[in-house]
This record gives sequence, structure tokens and C-alpha cells, in this order.
Amino acid sequence: MNPGALTVYRWELRKLRFQKRTYLGLGAAALVPVLFSLAVSLRNGQPNDVAFGRYIHETGLAIPLVILLFGSVWMFPLITALVAGDIVASEDHNGTLKTILTRSIERGQIFGGKVLAAVTYAIAAIFLNGVVAIVAGSIVSGFNSLTTLSGTTVSAGRALVLIGGSLLVYLMPILAIACIGLLFSTVFRNSAAAVVGTLMFSLLVQLVGILPGLGGLHPYLLSTQFDAWQGLLRQPIDWAPIGHAAWVCPLYAVPALVVAYLVFLRRDVAGG
Repeated sequence: MNPGALTVYRWELRKLRFQKRTYLGLGAAALVPVLFSLAVSLRNGQPNDVAFGRYIHETGLAIPLVILLFGSVWMFPLITALVAGDIVASEDHNGTLKTILTRSIERGQIFGGKVLAAVTYAIAAIFLNGVVAIVAGSIVSGFNSLTTLSGTTVSAGRALVLIGGSLLVYLMPILAIACIGLLFSTVFRNSAAAVVGTLMFSLLVQLVGILPGLGGLHPYLLSTQFDAWQGLLRQPIDWAPIGHAAWVCPLYAVPALVVAYLVFLRRDVAGG
């Protein structure tokens, strides 16, 4: 990797350490599974109409999977957008972009470092959520075997491996959301507009997925790829949705990054 981009990457990570929105997003990623597990411990009911919902009182390993299902609607896109939508736009707001762009480091290196920082944050948020959900769920419901979507039972150790793989698959659409947030951050030059725009995009795609007469679009919607991880929870493993998501998600991510990169390269330094 280019040393200049790595230098910017380290700068960006250092800046994220001192930004409130970083801890707001990571805090939400950690707090939601704790609150969900607490609710499970206090109530006897369970969401039977949701995959793995019927097992949340039998094993804590079902809880992170249920959270993945609910989180794709708004929680994880919003957490991702908090940084991805701000990482370029905040420089405009603070008036520091002109200074950054006039440094000896090339614009492409600056943009690359920001992309890496946004991606790192998204990865950290997803895996923090998963780890906390596993720990909190196991405390509440036990570290027990898990029933898969095929009705077979896997050991707790095997389930833990499958959950880890599910988080990795879940990252594909999340990283696409991060790229879209970067695009809006670069184009809008306003953090609030970029964050809201990213969330609205995610919600709009969800809406398109449930509109009648648009079933042909469903396999190619980014929202559909949030369910690809479920292929790992079948016996035998169904790799088809995972492979499908592996090429559909870049259809959203790559154009967003390319446009954002071109806009960033042409950014008027004199005008900020």
C-alpha cells in the first residue's frame, strides 16, 4: 500500500479517536445487544416470526443473529453513516480541507486514507456488536447449541464459527453503505446531509424491496444482500446467496467510490 495513504489513514484513525460520533456509533453497537439481552431475560415471549427468534431463550447464540436481522433496516446503516458521511464533509465544515489538500500528499492518497478509516470503523462496529451480543446473550440464555435454519442442531463451538462467518458476510453490504456515505460526504459537503442521505438511501432500497410489481429487482437490491449470511446457517451451507452478494454489493460500492474519488480530485481548493 502507498505510504502516503497509510500516513493519512493513521491521521484519520487518530482523529476518529477524538470525535464524539465515533463513540456514539460504537456505543450504540454495544448497547443495543445489551438492552436486547436484558429484555430477553425479563420477558418470556420471543419473536417467533423472525428467524432464530424462537430460540433466544434456549441459547444466547441466537441473539446476535436476531440482531443482524433487525439491524439491517436502520441501525447498522446509521452507525456506518455516522463516520462515512462525515469523514470528508467535516473537513469542509471545519475549514480544514483547504489546508489538507495543499499538503505535499497527493489527493488520491488523502482519499484512500479516508476510505480505509471509514471501512475500519464499519468493521469495528459490526464485530463489536457481534461480540457483545454473544457475551450478553450467553449470560442470559446460556452458551448452548443452536438450531439452524434447516432444523439441524450444531454445537455451540460450531455455531460460534458460523456467527463469525455471518458477520464477515454481513460486512459486504455494510461496506457498500460506507462507500455510499463517502460519496454523499464528498458531494454534499455537509455532514448532516450526508448522514441523513445515506440512511434515506438505505431505507428507500428497503422500501423498493417490498413494493408490489418489483419482484424482479429484489435479487439485485442492496437490502437483499443483508440476508446473504443466512446461507451459512443452513445444513449443508448454501453458498449461492453469499456468492450473489459478493458481486452485487460491488455494483453499489465501486461506482460510489469512483464518483466520490473523481469529485474529490476536482475539488476547488481555493473555494474549500
